[in-house]
Amino acid sequence: MLDLWKGFWSDERGQGLVEYVLIVALVAIGLTAVLILFRNRIGGALNTAATDLSTAPSTPYATT
Repeated sequence: MLDLWKGFWSDERGQGLVEYVLIVALVAIGLTAVLILFRNRIGGALNTAATDLSTAPSTPYATT
Protein backbone atom coordinates (compact mmCIF):
# COMPACT_ATOMS: atom_id res chain seq x y z
CA MET A 1 0.00 0.00 0.00
CA LEU A 2 2.86 2.35 0.80
CA ASP A 3 4.43 1.74 -2.61
CA LEU A 4 1.12 2.55 -4.29
CA TRP A 5 0.86 5.83 -2.35
CA LYS A 6 4.46 6.81 -3.20
CA GLY A 7 3.82 6.06 -6.87
CA PHE A 8 0.65 8.13 -6.85
CA TRP A 9 2.34 11.02 -5.03
CA SER A 10 5.30 11.20 -7.42
CA ASP A 11 3.20 10.89 -10.61
CA GLU A 12 3.13 14.28 -12.37
CA ARG A 13 1.36 13.42 -15.61
CA GLY A 14 -1.71 15.61 -14.97
CA GLN A 15 0.14 18.57 -13.49
CA GLY A 16 0.04 20.75 -16.63
CA LEU A 17 -3.68 20.23 -17.09
CA VAL A 18 -4.38 21.15 -13.47
CA GLU A 19 -2.36 24.35 -13.85
CA TYR A 20 -4.31 25.35 -16.97
CA VAL A 21 -7.61 24.64 -15.21
CA LEU A 22 -6.57 26.82 -12.27
CA ILE A 23 -5.60 29.67 -14.61
CA VAL A 24 -8.92 29.46 -16.46
CA ALA A 25 -10.81 29.39 -13.16
CA LEU A 26 -8.91 32.46 -11.91
CA VAL A 27 -9.65 34.37 -15.12
CA ALA A 28 -13.33 33.40 -14.93
CA ILE A 29 -13.57 34.59 -11.32
CA GLY A 30 -11.86 37.87 -12.20
CA LEU A 31 -14.12 38.46 -15.20
CA THR A 32 -17.19 37.74 -13.10
CA ALA A 33 -16.02 40.20 -10.45
CA VAL A 34 -15.44 42.93 -13.06
CA LEU A 35 -18.85 42.36 -14.62
CA ILE A 36 -20.52 42.55 -11.21
CA LEU A 37 -18.67 45.75 -10.30
CA PHE A 38 -19.49 47.51 -13.57
CA ARG A 39 -22.94 46.06 -14.25
CA ASN A 40 -24.73 49.42 -13.99
CA ARG A 41 -22.31 51.13 -16.38
CA ILE A 42 -22.47 48.23 -18.83
CA GLY A 43 -26.28 48.26 -18.71
CA GLY A 44 -26.33 52.02 -19.23
CA ALA A 45 -24.03 51.78 -22.23
CA LEU A 46 -26.18 49.05 -23.78
CA ASN A 47 -29.36 51.05 -23.14
CA THR A 48 -27.80 54.14 -24.74
CA ALA A 49 -26.78 52.12 -27.78
CA ALA A 50 -30.26 50.61 -28.06
CA THR A 51 -31.87 54.04 -27.81
CA ASP A 52 -29.54 55.50 -30.43
CA LEU A 53 -30.21 52.60 -32.78
CA SER A 54 -33.98 52.77 -32.32
CA THR A 55 -34.09 56.52 -33.06
CA ALA A 56 -31.74 56.33 -36.05
CA PRO A 57 -33.26 57.11 -39.44
CA SER A 58 -34.11 54.14 -41.62
CA THR A 59 -32.27 55.58 -44.60
CA PRO A 60 -28.81 57.02 -43.98
CA TYR A 61 -28.97 59.67 -46.71
CA ALA A 62 -31.79 62.04 -47.53
CA THR A 63 -32.88 61.80 -51.13
CA THR A 64 -33.87 65.05 -52.76
